[in-house]
Amino acid sequence: MEGTKSTNGNLVTILSIDGGGIKGIIPGIILAFLESELQKLDGEDARLADYFDVIAGTSTGGLLTAMIATPDENNRPVFAANEIYDFYYEHGPKIFPQDIDKISNMLKGPIYDGEYLHTIIKEKLGSKLLHETLTNVVKNYPLLDASLSDICIGTSAVPIYLPAHYFETKDSDGVVREFNLIDGVFAANNPVLIAVGEVMEGIMRGSTEFSTIEPLGYDKFLVISLGTTAPKVEEKYNAKDAAKWNIIKWIINENSSPLLNAVDIGGENMVDLHMFQLFQALQSPQNYLRIQDDTLPSSMSGADDASLDNMANLKAFAEELLKKPVSRLNLDTGALEPVDEGTNEDALKRFAILLSQEKKVRTAGSLQGIAANIK
Repeated sequence: MEGTKSTNGNLVTILSIDGGGIKGIIPGIILAFLESELQKLDGEDARLADYFDVIAGTSTGGLLTAMIATPDENNRPVFAANEIYDFYYEHGPKIFPQDIDKISNMLKGPIYDGEYLHTIIKEKLGSKLLHETLTNVVKNYPLLDASLSDICIGTSAVPIYLPAHYFETKDSDGVVREFNLIDGVFAANNPVLIAVGEVMEGIMRGSTEFSTIEPLGYDKFLVISLGTTAPKVEEKYNAKDAAKWNIIKWIINENSSPLLNAVDIGGENMVDLHMFQLFQALQSPQNYLRIQDDTLPSSMSGADDASLDNMANLKAFAEELLKKPVSRLNLDTGALEPVDEGTNEDALKRFAILLSQEKKVRTAGSLQGIAANIK
């Protein structure tokens, strides 16, 4: 999780990206659309990292975060958002090879050895540390200043599918901290609440990054939260059948994982519900945008289905999702329901304008500060 360098504006801007394996293609397409809207407003050099105070991601969302926030040799993001899909399409089949015996591998260890994932992450992110991103670290503890490649590998290490990840950090005094990590899905597959909490903690302790925001000033938050979609409710499982399942059935069943789906979807929905209720209570629901969908066909819901056809289908699904109405979670039914706020595209265009305006306010404030110092 990272925060931008300039916060002398009117708002705190937050981007949050859920986990979901190969389904990271879906928020990737949405990010590409948002970045293209910002480019229409501010020029072709505009990048998402220029606009957000905090970017938080879990699992594949963590990888997306690194892709759009890690600097290249010109101190610009190593990936433009419109390059995300090509990355998944090229490397996904090598991270999740489809010609393996999953059951046999699972009985011996992780289904996938993770070697290609580790290699490509290290190749793309190099030896960059967390503090070297295009954004400032919210919590600047030296022992947490790990390499971005280790962070991405750790947050993607979902048990059963990929091996757990170990690494160490060392501060200037030689103090070593050990990290033994598995995928963040089990703690916060939807990390938006953690991102908001980190910012509020910074505000409460008087952090200069958020000096213009009052404690509990949630009406000054501008939040975009991107899901990786949930399988369409087909009622293909019931308690009578599940009562007889062995561990394998809970883990792999009809091209999906009932156990992981329950953990993912339940946690994501609770966080989304809490966030919307919070913004609604503070009379600023328009400042919170959650783009999620619960109609993904089960045949496309596998987090490790990196077949070329499925990846192309996920891209098409994401493009259709942009055209769908903005939806909110119904507390009674647990289903997403459309609301009268236009399409997801419309909402992103509105947020792009707000983000662009906020960036201009910050730039003007910075220039005034420079002029004052010169005088």
